[in-house]
Parts: sequence; C-alpha cells; structure tokens
Amino acid sequence: SAIKQIASGRFGVTSHYLSEADELQIKLAQGAKPGEGGELPGPKVDAEIARIRHSTPGVALISPPPHHDIYSIEDLAQLIHDLRHANPFARISVKLVSESGVGVVAAGVAKALADHILISGHDGGTGAASWSGIHYAGMPWELGIAETHQTLVLNGLRERVVLQVDGQLKTGRDIVIGGLLGGQEFGFSTVPLIVLGCVMMRKCHLNTCPVGIATQDPVLRSKFQGQPEHLLNYFFLMAEEVRTYMAALGFRTFAELVGRSDLLKVDSSNLNT
Repeated sequence: SAIKQIASGRFGVTSHYLSEADELQIKLAQGAKPGEGGELPGPKVDAEIARIRHSTPGVALISPPPHHDIYSIEDLAQLIHDLRHANPFARISVKLVSESGVGVVAAGVAKALADHILISGHDGGTGAASWSGIHYAGMPWELGIAETHQTLVLNGLRERVVLQVDGQLKTGRDIVIGGLLGGQEFGFSTVPLIVLGCVMMRKCHLNTCPVGIATQDPVLRSKFQGQPEHLLNYFFLMAEEVRTYMAALGFRTFAELVGRSDLLKVDSSNLNT
C-alpha cells in the first residue's frame, strides 16, 4: 500500500515499512470505533501475516487505543518530526474522528506541521468493529469536516493542510457536498468492497467471509469474483455524476467549489418537527 498507518502498538511497523510509503498516516482515532484499539483474532494470524507483523501464528494481535500514548500536540509534533526523518519524501497525515470539537484538535495538528488531515465519520469502517463502537460513538462526517474547515479558516491555518473526509461515501452527490463543506480528498472503503462482491455479512473477524474477501482461508479465497474493471467502472460513473453537479453549480474545477458552503441549503422536510 502507498499509505502506511502508524498507531500505538501497531504490529509490524519497522524502518523498512516506513520507508516504502508515499503517505504515512498517524491514526489518532477510528471513525467506526473511536477510542478503541484494533484486534486481529488469532485464527486469522497465519504464517504469512505473523511474518509480516513480526508475531507468532495463531496469536491474537491486540492494539491499545490509537491515541493512548499521545497526550499533547507536542507529542504529536515529535512523532511527525520523527516520521519525516524516517521517510523525508512521504506526506504526513493525521487521522481524526468526526466529533464535536474536532476543529480545535485539527488546528493543533496543523500547527504540529502535518501535511494532511483525515476526518473519519461514524459510518463505514470494518465489519469487525464491535456493535457498541459502531452504534454509540462518533458523528456524521458532514459535521466533522464542516467544523474542521471553518476552524482552520478562522485561525489562518487552512492553507497549511489538505483535508480529506471518509465515512461510507457512496455517490457523486456525497462528494460534492463534502467539497462544499471543505473537503479536498475523499476516502472509500465500504462501497468498493461491495462493488467487488462483499455481501456485508459482518464476519470479517471470524475468517469465514463467504465471498473470499476478509479471509485467509484458501478455500474461501477461491470464491472471490471481484475484478479491477468493476472498480474502474464504479469510479468513472461517480466522477461523471460529480461533473454533472459541478456543471449545474457553474464550476469548471473541483478546487473552485471547496468550502463554498453558502451554496448548501437545509432541506426542511427532513427536520424533526
């Protein structure tokens, strides 16, 4: 992967791992389960994964919450400094979760000299996340990206960083709304998996994925039917939809619409009365 993640206690992070990346992403939080660490169950840790992660086959790999040893912006700035020395050519990104107050945190991240900030919404994520994390934590990506963009503008920091947003984006309309709220880049995970054949069984952590995506079982992996052309077709159609909205709004380039929240209107029919 061109993007390598760094988080507290993440197995397999070495100097070689860091040097082979175009972007190094510091994972301060996860959108689908903010405040929780990662876990790769023992049955999924086969010989190959154990070798890559410098562990033992069959032993569960449990990480602490991503932010547990970063107590201040100074700690984050030191980590960014260290990563720049590990790979001077990589873009340094910080992943934050969409929550009330994320704009203030993002301002600190910009002052810590990060190049890129990712705001992750509460939707999406992996099927392995616990139900308590999925349903009772985090906020919609729209609120997080809007607050982050506005806070950075007010503090004169917006030009320092590139803003990315994710959280189960599905359509060209989502992309245009994200851009109007301040997003410049967009992350996709859930929808591409569905395009490749995922049926949302939410069994990713059990190694029993029936369509051969989230499993190391060679028998189940043989059932995978996804093709690169499926993804290409999906993203081409999405880009065409984005271009249609841009034309309707009178924009020639996507950069022109970034931050133009004045073009958004509240649909009163969706308000609770």
